[in-house]
Amino acid sequence: MDKLKIFGCAKIAGVVTASGAKNSVLPIIAASLLCDGQVHISNVPHLDDVTVMITLLGRMGVDISIDSHLNLSINPNTLTESIAPYDLVKTMRASIVVLGPLLSRFKSARVSLPGGCAIGSRPVNLHIDGLKAMGADIDVKDGYIVATTNRLQGARIVFDVITVTGTENLMMAATLASGTTILENAAREPEVVDLSNFINKMGGNVSGAGTDTITIKGVDKLHGANYCVLPDRIETGTFLVAAAVNQGSVTVKNTDPTLLDAVLSKLNQAGAIIKTGKNWISLNMPKPPQAVDIHTAPYPAFPTDMQAQFVVLNAVSSGVGTVTETIFENRFMHISELQRMGADIKIEGNTVIITGQKQLKAAPVLATDLRASASLVIAGLQATGTTVIDRIYHIDRGYERIEEKFGKLGAKIQRVH
Repeated sequence: MDKLKIFGCAKIAGVVTASGAKNSVLPIIAASLLCDGQVHISNVPHLDDVTVMITLLGRMGVDISIDSHLNLSINPNTLTESIAPYDLVKTMRASIVVLGPLLSRFKSARVSLPGGCAIGSRPVNLHIDGLKAMGADIDVKDGYIVATTNRLQGARIVFDVITVTGTENLMMAATLASGTTILENAAREPEVVDLSNFINKMGGNVSGAGTDTITIKGVDKLHGANYCVLPDRIETGTFLVAAAVNQGSVTVKNTDPTLLDAVLSKLNQAGAIIKTGKNWISLNMPKPPQAVDIHTAPYPAFPTDMQAQFVVLNAVSSGVGTVTETIFENRFMHISELQRMGADIKIEGNTVIITGQKQLKAAPVLATDLRASASLVIAGLQATGTTVIDRIYHIDRGYERIEEKFGKLGAKIQRVH
C-alpha cells in the first residue's frame, strides 16, 4: 500500500493548474448513459474514482475509451446489462448516480447499495422515494436496488433534506420521463449546474439548476455532444489553504473564482491577500494567519469538503477558531491525527475548538477520508520533521497527482510504494 513521505517546513510558492471537478465528472459520465449516440468529455481528472466509474460502465458493456489527454469517448448504445455490481460500487458512493439514467433509458436497473468514505450516513432513500414517485417499481433485496419501469412519469418531488447526488440522480431520471418533473429543495452546487448544462447540450430540457427548484421537461431521446468539465473548486481551495498555512504564495490557473466565494472570504479574514481573474486566483500570505470561524452548510455556504483544510489553517493561526460541521456526522476523524502532530483541538459535539500553535510536529498519521487526507498533507508541509501518511488511496480518489503538483510549488513529497 502506498504512503506519502512529506518533508516539512516547505515554502509553498508558484503556479499550479486545477484539474476537472471530481464531483462533476462522475455524474456526467453516468449521464452519458442517457444519450442515444456518442459523447466526448474533456478536462477529465486522472483519479481513482474516475477509473472506477469508467470500469463500471465498461462492465455494463458500454463502449468507452480514453485518449492520452484524458478525453473520454462514450457510446452507451452497446450496453448489455443494467447492473452495477457490489465489487465496484462498494468503493465509491457516487456510483449510485447510475441508477437514474439506467432506469430512465433502459427501463431497468440493478444497483448495489453504495460504499465509499465512512464520513457519515448518506441514505439512498431519497433517491428511491423520488423514483417511486415517478412510477418506478423498486425493491431492495440482497444488498441491491432492483428497479423497473415502462416509462418514468413526471412528478413534483420535494426533498426532505438537501442532497446533491439525489438531485443529480432524479434530474437524470426525469430527462427521458414523460411529462414535467419539478425538484424542490434541490441542491444548488456548481456541479449540479454542470450536469444540467451537459444534459441540455445533449438535447435535454432542464431549467433552474443553481436554484432550489429545478424543472425538467422530459424528451424522447438525447443526441451526442462534446462537453468540458468545470474546474475542481475543492482542489483549488486546497492549494490556496496550503499556501496560507505555510505563509507562501500560489496562483491557481484554469479555475473559476466565482465558485469559491465562501472559501475566499474566509481566507481573506485569515489575512490572505487574494487577487482573481476570469480563470485564475492568486493568494499571498505575508504573515501568520488569523483564526477564523467556519460553519459548513450546503452551497453557496461554506463547503464541507473544505472543512478539514481550514481546521489545519486554524491549528497554526493566531487566536482561537471554531469549525462546526452540519453536513456529515463523522467528519472529524482527522482531528485525532492532527492532535498527534501537536494541534490543540477539542471536540464538542459537531464543533471543534482550535487554539493556534506556531508550529506542528511531524508524526506518522492515517488518512481517514478523501478531504481529511488533504488536510494531513497540508499539515505535513508546515510541520517540523518528516510526516508519513498511510492509506493514501483516499487521496488518489480525489486529487490528481497531488505529490507532483505540490512538488512544483516547492514541496518535498515522496510517494513510497
